[in-house]
Amino acid sequence: MDSKNILILGAGNSQVDAINYCHSKGYQVIGCSYTTKDSGIPLLDYFEQVDIKDFDGVARLARKYDADIVYSVGSDLAIPTAMKVSADLGLPHFISYEAAETCHAKHKLRNALGPDFEGNVKYIVCSTLEEALTYDIFPGMMKPVDSQGQRGCFRVDSAEDIREHFAASLDYSIEGKVIIEEFITGKEISVNAYRQGGVTRLAVVSDRVCFDEYPGGLVKKHRIPSKYADDAQQAAAIDLVERISDRVGLTDGPVYCQIKLGSDGKPYVLEIAPRLDGCHMWNLIKHCCGADLLDACFRQLIYGEEVLTETYELPAGDYELEFLCEETNASFDPGKYDLADALFSRAYYSKGDRVYRVNGHYEKCGYVIRKKK
Repeated sequence: MDSKNILILGAGNSQVDAINYCHSKGYQVIGCSYTTKDSGIPLLDYFEQVDIKDFDGVARLARKYDADIVYSVGSDLAIPTAMKVSADLGLPHFISYEAAETCHAKHKLRNALGPDFEGNVKYIVCSTLEEALTYDIFPGMMKPVDSQGQRGCFRVDSAEDIREHFAASLDYSIEGKVIIEEFITGKEISVNAYRQGGVTRLAVVSDRVCFDEYPGGLVKKHRIPSKYADDAQQAAAIDLVERISDRVGLTDGPVYCQIKLGSDGKPYVLEIAPRLDGCHMWNLIKHCCGADLLDACFRQLIYGEEVLTETYELPAGDYELEFLCEETNASFDPGKYDLADALFSRAYYSKGDRVYRVNGHYEKCGYVIRKKK
């Protein structure tokens, strides 16, 4: 096995995928986080308590451990840091810091696309309640400009809704700004893509099935192939992802895009991120058609290899990734879930563990991949 030092930013449930992958290749894995409680910390070879937003602190770690690459999986907060530190230290990286930051900050993405970009939506950015109350296109979706994981996201149907939820949404923003966007009524899909040298190597459209009873589009499960989008809509969604990627500079690496299909049947971008998603979709795609996006990321970064050069076909049958969920602060019991037909399953907690707060509504506690007949 090849000896490499990999610095992973964050050590939560998404990063566990990357940590396990790197160990399977014989790499030494260093990790950092602002907290000492992340689930992946016991799996690391070395850990230091450094905030993943701290450019200087992460750069110090990379030099201290002679890191070959600095990367992260499933974290919007980590990718700008990983790209900037890698560029500053002359390490391999997929895109520029500026491109990563444009995608991370929701208002910067909307501004970069512009009002005439097909697939963009109307929006305002505000830092005070008074500014927010000027919004008058209802329904709308209010969310922090720079958070992740549906934190601080609220549907607003009136000025009173804005008044009620503005402070809670603003509380999750690092920059102290909230964006209110036109709410697109329709089904939600995702595109998981991989690009190399500005060419899309793979693009898979999936359904994002959300809980109706919770705000902010909390996802219940992902499904491949899509039942929400027909062939023409899937092609339009992939075209939207490619046009956005070309506009903002997502030339290499994974691209994850959340999309709503509007009442006109057209795709509208909700968010796009230059990373693997935080829902382990790489694992669902691998089970479904054999394409390994996680492996592609590390092979391109570490060795500069051409990746995903094969032709991948979606087989017959539906493949689903469903989350094991519990109320915030509940006691987790893995025995309550029927996993008999699972192709793969993983729990984030052990029996009796208290489920900690992430979105404050219904928390992900693990996931299961199944093939439906």
